[in-house]
Amino acid sequence: MSFIVDAAWLYGMLHDESEPLVIIDCRFSLQDAEAGRQAYERGHIPSAVYADLEKDLSTLASEHGGRHPLPSEQELAVTFGAMGVDSTKKVVVYDDGEGMMASRAWWILHYLGHPEVYVLNGGIEAWKAEGFDMTTEETVPEQRTFTPRPRHDELATMEDVRNQLTDTSSFLIDSRAPNRYLGIEEPLDPVAGHIPGAINVFWKGVQQDNSIHWKNKEALQAHFSKLPAHKEIIVYCGSGVSACPNVLALKEAGFTNIKLYAGSWSDWVSYANNPVATGQD
Repeated sequence: MSFIVDAAWLYGMLHDESEPLVIIDCRFSLQDAEAGRQAYERGHIPSAVYADLEKDLSTLASEHGGRHPLPSEQELAVTFGAMGVDSTKKVVVYDDGEGMMASRAWWILHYLGHPEVYVLNGGIEAWKAEGFDMTTEETVPEQRTFTPRPRHDELATMEDVRNQLTDTSSFLIDSRAPNRYLGIEEPLDPVAGHIPGAINVFWKGVQQDNSIHWKNKEALQAHFSKLPAHKEIIVYCGSGVSACPNVLALKEAGFTNIKLYAGSWSDWVSYANNPVATGQD
């Protein structure tokens, strides 16, 4: 089963009235929190609703939990229900093509037990490249009841990660850029470095070279070929957002025992006693 679909597939689904569908536009800029919403208003895929990373897919940051803490399951149920999502609807999420924001929405819905949620390969740029229609009309969805059925075995807590430090049955992936992993620079969090024992697999490596499209299954299997498929894999990044493309790509490659550390590095360093490593382990 693939969680990645192309623009032509989505176009066909959009015009098939027998297939209930919700499309979610997840464009968002960490540098300009209003840019994604403004882009949606300038033009989006017909019938798409907008989901904001910080207002809809995160809750307010506090002492612990990281910079983009997960909302509670009930809060998310209200959010997605208001977008028209329930278990009968296929859901397709997209962003500007990088895949980071769409993967965050995909992971949350997948974690909450939604049976069919997909990421649009290439995002809205792929849709535009096909010449498909855009609209500026804001979608007013029909309220639905979304019932979470969380897959708790796909979420790692800080305690799980701390236990992993001495548990050889688990494996830890840091999805951030190499310089942040190495501790050479840290533009966002108060401490530089990585969780001891983690290896660096930069999240952008899951896309084709010089492209916004995802690598295919065979290329992703090659990309992750050195990882121990028999072990539990815990994936983190800075705040639980850019780790999600790696989680999705690992599933596409056939890995099954994968967890997201949703609080990620920004949560880890909020505990003064947690160890920090720099350089290559």
